[in-house]
Amino acid sequence: MNIEKARFNMIEQQIRPWKVLDQQVLDLMATLPREQFVPDAYQGLAFADIAIPLGRGRFMLHPGEEGRLLQAVKPKFNEKVLVINPGSGYISALLASMAEEVIAIESDDEFAALTTENLASINIDNVTVDCGDGSEGYESHAPYDVIVILGSMQILSESIKKQLNIGGRMFCIIGKEPTMEALLVNRVGENEWQEKGLFETLVSAVENTPEAEQFHF
Repeated sequence: MNIEKARFNMIEQQIRPWKVLDQQVLDLMATLPREQFVPDAYQGLAFADIAIPLGRGRFMLHPGEEGRLLQAVKPKFNEKVLVINPGSGYISALLASMAEEVIAIESDDEFAALTTENLASINIDNVTVDCGDGSEGYESHAPYDVIVILGSMQILSESIKKQLNIGGRMFCIIGKEPTMEALLVNRVGENEWQEKGLFETLVSAVENTPEAEQFHF
């Protein structure tokens, strides 16, 4: 496989057509080595338009989804980011390349170790990876300018919303199979948030998050 050609095609045939037009985002995704974060068994599909399996029910997002995520929250150089369930660490690496600091909280100790190893392999040193339950965010390090939740929740925790700074942005995926929607949540006031739908997707759930109430008639 010609890696650079495959990377170019990923940008031009998958990410850009998905309305990812921010040049800084496109340039970053064209240079940061996605293949470093893909399991060995899937190296031939590192740039394909699929959700690459990471094991234990986890998947990477499609490249277009990753681009939309990054464009939506786009951290500034002086901002602090929280990533919940970083998986193999690719999104954390993208965010860390733009932000001042990234805190990653991972519920699975093997994924925490994998994220740490993968980030070190490309010399990214502004990410702190902790193993723990991120279902309610990570209050001990709050507040954050950006929060990215890499897993679905049936309802968005009020605790997590309040860990955003005013002016902060959050990417989350809300719903349950067969309908989930990726949202951009902006905190615009002390007790005011605005939501914008980004795209529909299907991902595994974040552990220990509450279920939506069932209505019976």
